Amino acid sequence: MEFTMKKPVQMSFAAMVAAFAAMFTSTAIAQEASPINSGDTAWMMTSTALVLLMTVPGVALFYAGMVRKKNVLATMMQSFAVCCLVTVLWMVVGYSLAFTEGGAYLGGLSRVLLSGMEVGSINPLAKTIPETVYMTFQMTFAIITPALIAGAFADRMKFSAMLWFMGAWSLLVYVPVAHWVWGGGFLGGAGVLDYAGGTVVHINAGVAGLMAALIIGKRRGFGTENFAPHNLTLTVIGASLLWVGWFGFNAGSAVAADGRAGMAMAVTQIATAAAALSWMFAEWLAKGKPSVLGIVSGAVAGLVAITPASGFVLPGGALIIGLAAGVICFWASTSLKHALGYDDSLDAFGVHAVGGIVGAILTGVFAAESVGTFPGLLEGNAGQVVTQLYGIGVTVVYCAVASAIILKVIDVLIGLRVSDDDEREGLDMTLHGEAVR
Repeated sequence: MEFTMKKPVQMSFAAMVAAFAAMFTSTAIAQEASPINSGDTAWMMTSTALVLLMTVPGVALFYAGMVRKKNVLATMMQSFAVCCLVTVLWMVVGYSLAFTEGGAYLGGLSRVLLSGMEVGSINPLAKTIPETVYMTFQMTFAIITPALIAGAFADRMKFSAMLWFMGAWSLLVYVPVAHWVWGGGFLGGAGVLDYAGGTVVHINAGVAGLMAALIIGKRRGFGTENFAPHNLTLTVIGASLLWVGWFGFNAGSAVAADGRAGMAMAVTQIATAAAALSWMFAEWLAKGKPSVLGIVSGAVAGLVAITPASGFVLPGGALIIGLAAGVICFWASTSLKHALGYDDSLDAFGVHAVGGIVGAILTGVFAAESVGTFPGLLEGNAGQVVTQLYGIGVTVVYCAVASAIILKVIDVLIGLRVSDDDEREGLDMTLHGEAVR
């Protein structure tokens, strides 16, 4: 009796030890076999949050401070609504068309409604992080791009027209260009360098903004009324959030926590500071005083210009890119805009399109093989500048034509612009029934 009692106890204990050991052994094997890296994943989740911070609250506050008081809530509403709208469109079809295997011009439909995306899924474009993280990271890029366009038509577009335009533009312009450059499309295949969105985000948004400003027309009272910013404190806070969030934008585009991400972070800081100073001094010389709006606009211009270059250049190149961007974007946002007479309310074209073009071209000049494996003009590869110009040209032409068509169709169907009375009273009350007191 005693023997039969002890034997089951001894066997049970042995089985427990074996099961416990097997559990640790299988876990170790699974971890070793999994391509997902916890450090990369943690960094990319952080980067995703930083890039989302750039739109809400970053762009929302940056733009809201520059409009008149009667339009501040409507301006913030645009950024917030775009964030929500693009999130859903990206989940439904945008991500699949941009970043799954397809053709030279568009991706496939394998991730429509994110079908097939599981906990352990990975995208071949980002092999060390979960596909859910990569999808959400790219979603934040898709969110901020149309939000930037809104600065060009501030004070005068219907909210309903804005929603239709942003939705259609995201799917018909942003998604294809993202695939062309980053998703295995023909521009990336041709060797166009765009590390974090000089063409995909900034040239795209700036050109669309210019087309919107031209087609909608000038604000009522443009050239005669005072359009001074309502609250530059909000603009400074927004610009500061953009600066901080941009580290996720640029360093996060490494899709890894590695040395290239570190270099992207360093050159982003350097170029931004240089551009802020160069815009400030250019304005100081031209107008006699350095303005708060000027220095923060210069910082954003530097952030824009270093974006395509951030994973390809060394600190010396970043310094020159920043200095050039500050001066050129100041000229574009003042002299060029006044000479051509278009009403780009918050300088979406002057800062984002022009800054993106400057950065994309200079990427071809300063690209260092030791950073991104692609040499530029200074390392003997003059052809890279030509390739960059090709990428810029394709993006500008496609975006301009497609944006104009979308705007014209919406204008015919529901109208783009609010009435003169609504514009005079302010969009906060007429469109949303609210106002800042």
